[in-house]
Amino acid sequence: MRIVVRGTPAPQGSKSFKGMSKAGRAILTESSKKVRPWRQDVMAAAEALRERTGAAPIDGPVVVSMVFTLQKPASAPKRRRTYPMRTPDLSKLARSTEDALTDAGIWADDARVIGYTKLWKTYPMEDVDALDTPGAVIEIREVV
Repeated sequence: MRIVVRGTPAPQGSKSFKGMSKAGRAILTESSKKVRPWRQDVMAAAEALRERTGAAPIDGPVVVSMVFTLQKPASAPKRRRTYPMRTPDLSKLARSTEDALTDAGIWADDARVIGYTKLWKTYPMEDVDALDTPGAVIEIREVV
């Protein structure tokens, strides 16, 4: 299964404590304003794929590849390959994307992921799996 997501990848960051609810539960909000739009982009792409294929949620082990294409800074060299070795954190990008795939019903739970064949962040057209604009290429393979 291959999912191409267009949009700005955003990491699942820390939560901010906003107080207590009347029911006595902590009210937490996402500290990054960018994570919600990213998760919605992932969910929309994943749900569109599920509608086309009619695939049921995966409930077995899966191996995943995620390649995140980030916006290249204007200050970066134009004629040579550079690496996005600053924020956002790669593991937090994977976490937000895994959660969105769970919400979209691609798999029963992101605990089904047993490994990654590739987990990478790059700039447009600087990797074989990079997009020409920000987004992500996600490949999911069931282990049988």
